[in-house]
Amino acid sequence: MSADDKNDAMVVFMPSGRRGRFPRSTPVLDAARSLGVDIDSVCGGRAICGRCQIEVSTGEFAKHGISSAADCLSPSGEAEQRFRQRRGLADNRRLSCQSLLERDVVIDVPADSQVHQQVVRKPHEAYDITIDPLVRAYFVEVAAPDMHDAKGDLQRLLDALQREWQLEDLVCELGVTQTLQPALADGKRQVSVAVRNGESIVAVWPGLKEGLLGIAVDVGSTTIAAHLCDLTSGDVLASAGRMNPQIRFGEDLMSRVSYIMMNAGGEAELIAVVRNAINELILEVCEQAGAANTDVMELTVVGNPVMQHLVLGINPVELGTAPFALASDTATDVLASRIDIAINSGGHVYALPCIAGHVGADAAAVMLAEAPYDSDDISLLVDVGTNAEIILGNSERLLAASSPTGPAFEGAQISSGQRAAPGAIERVRIDRETLEPKFKVIGCDLWSDDPEFAARIGSCGVTGICGSGIIEIVAEMFLSGIIDSDGKIAAAGAERSARIVADGRTFAYTLYRGQPDIRILQNDVRAIQLAKAALYAGVRLLLDKFGVERVDRIRLAGAFGAHIDVKYAMVLGLIPDCELSRVSSAGNAAGTGARIALLDKQSRATVESRVRAVEKIETAVETDFQERFVAAMSIPHKTDTFPNLSSVIDLPVQRVAATGDSGKRRRRGRSR
Repeated sequence: MSADDKNDAMVVFMPSGRRGRFPRSTPVLDAARSLGVDIDSVCGGRAICGRCQIEVSTGEFAKHGISSAADCLSPSGEAEQRFRQRRGLADNRRLSCQSLLERDVVIDVPADSQVHQQVVRKPHEAYDITIDPLVRAYFVEVAAPDMHDAKGDLQRLLDALQREWQLEDLVCELGVTQTLQPALADGKRQVSVAVRNGESIVAVWPGLKEGLLGIAVDVGSTTIAAHLCDLTSGDVLASAGRMNPQIRFGEDLMSRVSYIMMNAGGEAELIAVVRNAINELILEVCEQAGAANTDVMELTVVGNPVMQHLVLGINPVELGTAPFALASDTATDVLASRIDIAINSGGHVYALPCIAGHVGADAAAVMLAEAPYDSDDISLLVDVGTNAEIILGNSERLLAASSPTGPAFEGAQISSGQRAAPGAIERVRIDRETLEPKFKVIGCDLWSDDPEFAARIGSCGVTGICGSGIIEIVAEMFLSGIIDSDGKIAAAGAERSARIVADGRTFAYTLYRGQPDIRILQNDVRAIQLAKAALYAGVRLLLDKFGVERVDRIRLAGAFGAHIDVKYAMVLGLIPDCELSRVSSAGNAAGTGARIALLDKQSRATVESRVRAVEKIETAVETDFQERFVAAMSIPHKTDTFPNLSSVIDLPVQRVAATGDSGKRRRRGRSR
């Protein structure tokens, strides 16, 4: 369809990011199905089941060139009104089967309207953590009132804490004092007291209170994860995750900052939804553990700079333009109630410090978990997300930078891409001779060439391809000769296999024949090249600044890093050459760092001091970053060699490093 056809309307679906133009008066549900958007419906569009609910995202969406509002859809009709009266429908929701496209619009598909729920893969990692929490509980018996002693009950409590636990010079907030006498009465003068940092009384309960709790929260731009911990034992009692609801305001961070810039009060919307999501996760993990949210006395939070600012109620617009200034690069310790976080009224939120304008507290948490500053080995830590955060160094020196990889690795900008959910292709292999593929999907442990595969995938089917699958399919296409080192799908491939088909002026590879077909287009390959080149160029910049050619170990952090095959990441040129045995996933290292800060009070001083010592490199002002980026567009790289990778896999093209371009040679890293 012509993009300027005035009889058409553009619709963008979140969180999938899928979009298309349709004739006006097309039902939203029909548009969604045409684009492969995951919306549930069992009643055939008769406004009976109510499973196809959607929300219209309102505001200016500069990235899409859309001004979205409720009246971009047709008004509610009789069928929808009847459903609203009979079953109830939130004011901000519509039934997609009854809503017709009138103008360009951005549509949010809530999680409860999706057939295949997003898989939020951020489990906690087993990790040795020193248990020395900031908040401890003390059980005391408080002397009864005495007509001959005029002391108040608070002073009697302070005396008991000093006498039995040698705690001196404690202070107590008014809110806690207000609960003291009822607690003393209910506990028959025996109470449990929560003391923070040996300085202040933050809560009091009648009788013996066991198991003070804390929560570590990792606020990513795509997902949010929470881990409920016993502050005494350090045990993780429950974990939960969900999509970040801010996605409806923009797939990437800069889109969200742009939304705030273009919509008055936009920051309040983004602040409210992220805090609400955190509070829902708090209730969810507490319910899993059979606890109350008032048992939670401490919460640590890590996130990229934009997320960290929004959780703390700080407008992040300064991060949207150079020089990308942080409101604060120090840690924040605040009463949870001041930022509307629903834990105990005396509980605190500790937000780890950000490193730089585009390198956040999540990267600081990864650094805390991995501790490269304690080793002589040169470590490369990469947290792969819509904005890749990179840390390089050892005990002598640490450098940090970020690269704008965009959302391609999470399925956005890819024609058949989607986020991780049942039915998404996550593993791919291509036969080098026949070019026939086989794959695995989330929710099934069989390869697609297994006779039982079709029966085992059941109703979820094959719906698209997620981040780990995208990495593998492009790398496999390179290894099998479908694409060359420049990423071009060669026309000659069509003579080798019927799976390579013409797509306008370019060609595409058919990975799956179904309803619909899943194809890898030339534009998909280009999107992955752009993303991986941005990451590799940032890594190359840090290597050059550090003065080494290679690293001793690579750790890939984040949910994405946990599920990609490191061999394919290196084949693609996502990461530099390294011994494959020393390339591994750090899992949810940001969440681990948040747990360390929650359970070990000394670690907070450690991360704060280490962050101050990190050298921040801003890729945007590096004059030769573009040159590095262009070289990194090639697969795996235009000039860099991969001897470790070549020792375990045959690369189609053996590249030779360029010398003499500048008359200089880089200093090699230590030999091992």
